[in-house]
Amino acid sequence: MLNEPILQIENLRVSFRIQNEFYAAVDDVSLTVHRNEVLAIVGESGCGKSVLALSIIGLHPQERTRLEGRILFRGKNLLSLSTNELNQIRGKDIGMIFQDPLTALNPLMKVGKQIEESMDYHTSFSSEDKRKQVLELLKKVGIPNPEQTYHRYPHELSGGMRQRVVIAIAIACNPALIIADEPTTALDVTIQAQIIGLLKELQQQLDTGIILITHDLGVVAEMADRVAVMYAGEIVELADVYTLFSRPLHPYTRSLLHSIPSVQTPREKLHVIQGIVPPLPKLPRTGCRFQSRISWMDESAHETTPILREVEPGHFVRCTCYKNFYFPHDRIGDMEYGIS
Repeated sequence: MLNEPILQIENLRVSFRIQNEFYAAVDDVSLTVHRNEVLAIVGESGCGKSVLALSIIGLHPQERTRLEGRILFRGKNLLSLSTNELNQIRGKDIGMIFQDPLTALNPLMKVGKQIEESMDYHTSFSSEDKRKQVLELLKKVGIPNPEQTYHRYPHELSGGMRQRVVIAIAIACNPALIIADEPTTALDVTIQAQIIGLLKELQQQLDTGIILITHDLGVVAEMADRVAVMYAGEIVELADVYTLFSRPLHPYTRSLLHSIPSVQTPREKLHVIQGIVPPLPKLPRTGCRFQSRISWMDESAHETTPILREVEPGHFVRCTCYKNFYFPHDRIGDMEYGIS
C-alpha cells in the first residue's frame, strides 16, 4: 500500500531551443512519487533523466527552455511559480543531490558554511544553533571528525566525503522529497555501497520520498520501490522493482537487463544494444522510438502512435512491440521471461 503522493508530474514536456526551433527532450511524461518511496528513473545517457530532474526544481535556463504540463508538489504547480516562490521550496521541501559533488560545491567556501547556507535562507537559527545542526548532519551522513570537516574546503576531502557533504546539504532542512541525480556514479564500488546504505537509512529516518536518477541497475535493485524506464524522452515501462526485474516487457528494458553479465546464465559475448540514442533534432516523433535499434523486427509489430498502457496491475508498457520481441542471437535467453 503506497503512502500519499507528494509529487505528481502530469504530461510534462521539456523542450530546448536549437537554432530557433524547440525540440522536446522530455516528452509527455506522467509520474507520481509517494512519501517514503524510492522511484528510480533509469536509461542510457541522453534519455532525458537529468532533464526531468532539473525541471522539477526549475534549474533550466528560461531563455532557451519551454515547459508544458504540470508538476504538482503538495498541490502547487511548480511550473507556475515565480523564482522567489520556487526558492521557498528548493532546499527546504525539495532537496537535490547533484551528480558531481566537486562541481556542486563551492571550492572557495568551507564545508560547514555551505551546509549552513540553506539554513540561512529557510530557518531563523542562531549562529550557534546552525553550527550545532551542521555538526549533527555531518555525523548523520557518516563523516568522521565533523569538527575538522566543518572547517575544510571541498578539495581537501575524498570523493566519497564530498558526496556525503552534498547529501548533508540536501537534507539540511528535512525535505519531503529528495532528487538524487546519479549519486554514486563517480565513486568506487565500496563507497557506492556506503552511499546507497546511507540514502536508505536517511529515507527511513526522514520518511521522505526519493527520485533516484541512475543508469546502474544494481543500484536500482538495491534501493528502488518502483522503476520508470526512460528512452528518448519517454517513459517506456513503469512497474514495481520486483516485477521489472522478474518480468520485463518492453524491448528496451529487456535489452538493458540482457546486457548485464550474469554468473547464472554465462554467455560467450555480452549483449550489445545496437545504435545510440538519437540527438534531439533527429529524434523520431512518431511511432516507436526504439524501433531503429531492433531493426530485425518487422515494422508491423510497432504501433503508429504508441501509448503507455497498463498491461497488468501497476505495470505499464509503451507500444505493443513487446508482444513479439525476441533477441535474434539468443532465443534461449529470450525464453527466460516466458515471452514468445
